[in-house]
Amino acid sequence: MRAKAASINTPEGLTGHATRTFTVAGHVLTAPKAAPGLHLVATPIGNLGDITLRALETLAGVDLIACEDTRITRRLTERYAISAQLKPYHEHNAALARPKILERLAQGASIALVSDAGTPLISDPGFKLVREVCAAGHQVIALPGPSSVLSALSVAALPTDRFFFEGFLPTKETARRARLVELKRIDATLVMFESGNRVQDTLRDLADIMGPRDAAICREMTKMHEDVRRAPLSQLADAAYTLETRGEFVLVIGPPAAGALVMAEHELDELLRSSLTRDSVKDAVAHAVEVSGRPRRAIYARALELSKDVGPRDADGED
Repeated sequence: MRAKAASINTPEGLTGHATRTFTVAGHVLTAPKAAPGLHLVATPIGNLGDITLRALETLAGVDLIACEDTRITRRLTERYAISAQLKPYHEHNAALARPKILERLAQGASIALVSDAGTPLISDPGFKLVREVCAAGHQVIALPGPSSVLSALSVAALPTDRFFFEGFLPTKETARRARLVELKRIDATLVMFESGNRVQDTLRDLADIMGPRDAAICREMTKMHEDVRRAPLSQLADAAYTLETRGEFVLVIGPPAAGALVMAEHELDELLRSSLTRDSVKDAVAHAVEVSGRPRRAIYARALELSKDVGPRDADGED
């Protein structure tokens, strides 16, 4: 590590900037000015002790920290006595904030991007900023660290050789169930986020659609009230009413059993009905062929039949 013990907080030569410092376990350490560019810094997902020394050095050494919520990030910077300029960057102000960040980078600034918790760009709007920063030719540096996805996978006691991260499911029941029908065919462990006010309904939908799979409910990872429940989906759904719903949830669902990847008829009907409410018969059939494992001719015939109940749609292009 490049940081070293600091004796006094003095100016940095002729630069005019105060010495950049951070504190760990009562020891004040100095941090060199971070290199110009955008630094993607992973921050704790709950326990503030879960941060790397490199991350602390970078947060202390940048010119600006762009964060989702300055109040949350300030808890971290105050914990480690980091004096940093905090500016909000989130989904509601991103369009206005991005040009300002790009302007600062063009002037040679070093900027850290952090999310409220975990690794930036995982279920947050940071990828658009990274894309534009790369297009402008500026350096992008990743500082790995905490991730609720990987933390949940590691304690779920489920296969980790292949996994699919879904993020948050749709909030409406019809759309959520249709998406779960699609996810059912993925031959990998599934990882998804869910909010406390929907987790019970989601567990019931998962048990109904995914069938007999092992799963884990990971609540409040790394925090004081961390809770991990491991059981078949049916048992987790039956006990959902006893679940403490306060906090943040990561659901981990084991992969399907061998031979279980062909969609059942009732699942195909549910998928088609959902698609036909917004798509033409042609598009609904194309999507169903892609995810169901069933032949196009049979799917098309069923789609035409169901479309009579859903309403007239454009069947252009199907023979």
